[in-house]
Amino acid sequence: MNYINDTHAAQPISATHGYCKACKTSHYLPLDPALPYCRELMDRLDSSASILLQQETPPDHNLSTKSLFGEARGKMFGVMVARNPDGIHQVLHAFSGQYNGLWQVPGWAPPLFNLELFHRIHDAREREIKGITSKLAEIPPQTKQWQTLRTTRKQLSRKLMQDIFSIYRLRNFRGASISLEKAFIGSGLPTGTGDCCGPKLLVWAATRQLRPVGMAEFYWGRKNKSGTRKHGVIYPSCAEKCQPLLGFLLCRSNHDPR
Repeated sequence: MNYINDTHAAQPISATHGYCKACKTSHYLPLDPALPYCRELMDRLDSSASILLQQETPPDHNLSTKSLFGEARGKMFGVMVARNPDGIHQVLHAFSGQYNGLWQVPGWAPPLFNLELFHRIHDAREREIKGITSKLAEIPPQTKQWQTLRTTRKQLSRKLMQDIFSIYRLRNFRGASISLEKAFIGSGLPTGTGDCCGPKLLVWAATRQLRPVGMAEFYWGRKNKSGTRKHGVIYPSCAEKCQPLLGFLLCRSNHDPR
């Protein structure tokens, strides 16, 4: 297969960048060093139709890429080339969000929160929210009871999102560890903030004492509903959820100008 860069992604120096409040400057990570490994991962996904990276991982239908080409549509994947303290290059991989309900898959970057704590916060309240949704389907729309339940569901969803955001921890190459809210530049955290490939890869590298050399992100599967993401195309880190975090995360990385 031939893979291409999106026209908006043809900026090898600034594909991954963000403004750092601590340094009052922008930090960046180049695209080019990661491109060969990015295409290697694409070829692997294409030939195996699975995200299985480690041979010792038991076969699991949830790791198939088939769902990416169906109603669920595709997903962003990321590849980082990093250098360990001995100067040896390592290649790290990440997928955005969950993969078929899985937050953790062997060989892939983990989420930015403690998974056990996440389930303690999320599971019971998510069942409650779904229960309200089921009741709403049984009640005539716009009635007083319907409006009350709808308001309750909205409040529960907002509180759940706030509580989940509170358990995310971001670590950078300066050794600083802060919350998602403190790292984010701007007001209001969009849903899915902290779940993209870039933040996952950078935090994983920082916690393993690795120094990033380059990073590339691409979309795999059926194009999204808005048509802004297409199969096999390399894209820069998203401006809405990633760039507001990247300045902090890239601080004291290899390409830090300070």
